[in-house]
Formats: sequence, C-alpha cells, structure tokens
Amino acid sequence: MAWTVEISSCAEKQLKKLDRPVQRRLLDWLDERINGCKNPRHFGEPLRGDLNGLWRYRIGTYRVICRIEAEHLVVLALAIGHRREIYLRNTTTTDSKR
Repeated sequence: MAWTVEISSCAEKQLKKLDRPVQRRLLDWLDERINGCKNPRHFGEPLRGDLNGLWRYRIGTYRVICRIEAEHLVVLALAIGHRREIYLRNTTTTDSKR
C-alpha cells in the first residue's frame, strides 16, 4: 500500500497566499516524494515541544507541517509557510481537523 498526501483547509489557505511558482514547487515536491512512497518519515523530521507528534518537511526555505496517520496511510498537511514564521503562528495545529 502506498501513502497519499491530503491538505487541510487551513494549509490550503496558507498555500494560496504564496506565489504561484512557490505553490507549484511545494505541491510537486509532495507529489514526487510522498505520494506513493513506502515510508514518509524518510523525507521529514519529527518535531518537538508544542508540536510533538507532528512532522516537518523542508522544501527550500519553506516548511510543511504534517501529521502522519499510519492507520489510513495518509500524510495530512496541517500548515505551510516560510521557515521564519511557520513555527510561531502554528502552535495550535495539533488540534486541526480535516
């Protein structure tokens, strides 16, 4: 079974605020590496502190904060943004729903 990527409504709004080339780069990266992969943890890093239990993917100067749902084989993107602001404004993403 292969993993799939889903994007939460909050992350989708954040993505739409970015420039089109950046949007395409982020979506292409997720599609090429995470969709269909055997282990999404291979490409990311676990987060600590308030965001414990979530994973982050580095794509240039941008970050995608995700929750890995192993029982459904889904990587749910909770937040997308530039590295200097993504961790500050998204301390409440652990409560985000689809």
